[in-house]
Amino acid sequence: MSYKLENIPLDCPGTPDTGTSASAAIINPTREAWDEPVTARVILTFTLPDYRYLCRLVQPSGPVRYVYNCALREGSWGGRPITLTAPALGAPYAVMVLEKLMVLGARMVLALGWCGSLQSGLSIGDLVLPTTTVSTEGTSGHYPLDGQPPDPDPGLSGVLRRLLSTSDHRWQEGAVWSTDGFYRETVQQVAAYQSQGVLGVDMEMAALFTVGRFRQTPVAGLLVVSDELSTLQWNPGYRSEPFRRARDQAARLVLAAAAEWEGGHV
Repeated sequence: MSYKLENIPLDCPGTPDTGTSASAAIINPTREAWDEPVTARVILTFTLPDYRYLCRLVQPSGPVRYVYNCALREGSWGGRPITLTAPALGAPYAVMVLEKLMVLGARMVLALGWCGSLQSGLSIGDLVLPTTTVSTEGTSGHYPLDGQPPDPDPGLSGVLRRLLSTSDHRWQEGAVWSTDGFYRETVQQVAAYQSQGVLGVDMEMAALFTVGRFRQTPVAGLLVVSDELSTLQWNPGYRSEPFRRARDQAARLVLAAAAEWEGGHV
């Protein structure tokens, strides 16, 4: 037996997402009785090495907690309390964690991740500030934005941009392509996005920015170039010294941006 799903909408544009509307979610993120709050400032990462390096920097206190098997630790940077969490790899998982963090008290979220370069002028160890996204991941489409672009929060990105501009590290800003198919980044796709000037490819940023817009919570991100695809051949560099140095710099930059953020005056 086959089932026809093409006539079942993911959402009803123009209909408020309330408990009685057709587009209302049946399951919503909630704070359970056993959940402890997180700090207003949160840094979300996708790999354990990044998380562990951030932990070494902020010297967290207290026991490790978990949200959907993602570790949570609290520390401080620049006199500001900050929550670190990882590894939320891939758009669906990252968004589940993000939604939970928001109901636990996150008022801004900075994502630190890795990307593959699509452009010849962007090399392993460079940094990328995503300013817009192209999505072929499956999560973003479930969060209707009513015409808003799936871009990062401009204020939070502006803090990152200013810090990057005063650093001595190579960086670029521009569009990033987010995909679920790590092993299906095809020659055709890479060449097409490359010709459109898309800088790199990751797995989470488009979905995170979309949910940030949908939930009206500032979300932005910074990516470290870990591998290169611009020649249509894969050149991995995530074990290289240039990548490690760049990751260390990026971690300090997102911590500084989180500490300097004044959107919530907290």
